[in-house]
Amino acid sequence: MMDQAKPVESLYTPASSTSPTSAAAPPSTTTRPAAMSTTALPPTPRSPGLPSVGARRKGPKHPTLPLSAFSPPNTGTSERFPLPPSPSTLQPEEIVDAHVIAPTGDLSSWESQAGQNLGGRIRGLVVSLHGAQDVEKAVQDVSAASSSTPVLAIAVPFKLEDGVPAAPPPYLTPSSSSKPTIVLSATFSTSSQPAIDALAWALAQGFTVNIDIQSDLQQDSGWESFEDFLTKATASPDAKGKIILSNILPPPDDLTIPIVKLLTHPTYRSYQAHTASLSLFANLFVNFLPPAWGAPTPPTPAPHASADAEKAAADADKLKREWKRRLKMYIGPAIEAFGFQRVLFGSSPAALLTGTSPASSAGDWFELARESFAELGVEQEAIDAVFAQNAKAVYGAES
Repeated sequence: MMDQAKPVESLYTPASSTSPTSAAAPPSTTTRPAAMSTTALPPTPRSPGLPSVGARRKGPKHPTLPLSAFSPPNTGTSERFPLPPSPSTLQPEEIVDAHVIAPTGDLSSWESQAGQNLGGRIRGLVVSLHGAQDVEKAVQDVSAASSSTPVLAIAVPFKLEDGVPAAPPPYLTPSSSSKPTIVLSATFSTSSQPAIDALAWALAQGFTVNIDIQSDLQQDSGWESFEDFLTKATASPDAKGKIILSNILPPPDDLTIPIVKLLTHPTYRSYQAHTASLSLFANLFVNFLPPAWGAPTPPTPAPHASADAEKAAADADKLKREWKRRLKMYIGPAIEAFGFQRVLFGSSPAALLTGTSPASSAGDWFELARESFAELGVEQEAIDAVFAQNAKAVYGAES
C-alpha cells in the first residue's frame, strides 16, 4: 500500500520543528493541513545577470535632451513655430473676377456692387453676355469700351443642343482677332448627340467652354448623365480647349437640411464621389460662384450706430457664419479633387436668381468666399491662385 500523502506544509517544514504534541496526535480519517509554520521561507534566489529590485526601479541614467531639440531651426525671425495666418488678414494680392454677367456689356451695376474692397484690387474681368439680345453688338461694345478694369475674356452664349454651327458668327471664326479672348458659355441639362458634337467641335477649335450644369444634381442620375456627356465629347484627340464648370462649387442645396444631417445625406455623399470623378478629366476647371440656394448671399454687417442696427448686424453675422460652415463642407472635397490650381473665383451666380431671391452682391460674395477659404487654414499662395492667378492662366492673361 502506498504511503498517505503528506500535507503541503510538511514539504516546507523540517521534521525537527514538529512539536511532540502534534506528533502524538491520534490518526484521523480526515486529513487536515498542518498549521502554518513560523519558520521563514528561504529567499528567492536572484536570477544571474539581473540587477537588484532597487537598481531596476532607479534605472540607468540617460542624458536629457536640450530644449533646443524641440524647437524649429532659427530662421532669423522667430524661435517659435509659425502660427496659421488669421482669416481676417489673409487677403489676395490681386483679384480677377472670372464670371461677371453683363448682357449689354455695361459694368456699372457690377462696379456699384463690388465696392472699394473688391473693385480696388481687380486686375481683370471675364464678362458673360448671358441673356444678350444682340450678341455681336455686345461683343463689339465690350471690346471697344474704355475701362480702368481690363476685360480678359468675353463669354458668348453657345447652345449645345443646336449641334455644330453650320455658319459660325464672325466672332467665332478662327480668323477673329478681337482683343478680349472669346470663350463660349453653354448650359447642360440633358445629354444628346447634337450636344456632344457641339462640345467636341468647340474643344477642337481651341475654345474655352464654360458649362453651367442645370441637370438634377440632387440625384446620381444627373451627375452620371453629365459625366457620360463629357466622356463622349472629349474622346477625340483633337480636343485642345478647356472646360470650366459652374453650379457645382457649391452645388444646389436645400438650406432646410441641418449641417449635421448634411454630412451623411445621400446628396452630399454623391457630391463627394462625383467631384472626384470629374477631376480626372484633363483641362477641366471649376468656377467658385454664389450658390443657387434660393437666397442671396448674406451681407457683410456694417458698423452699427443704434440698437436696431446692432441687432440686425448680429443676425446677419449669425447667418453669415452658417453659410460659411456650409460652404466649407463643399470647398473641402473640391480642393481635395481638383487642387487649388483648378478653382476660379467669380462674383455672378451660375443661374440668375429671380423673383423673391435677388442676385447676390459681388462685394458680399467676395468677403464670404475669401473668409471661407481662409478659415480652412490655407496659405497665401492658395488664396492668390483661386482669386487671380488661375483665371490668368486659363484666359491667357499676361502676368
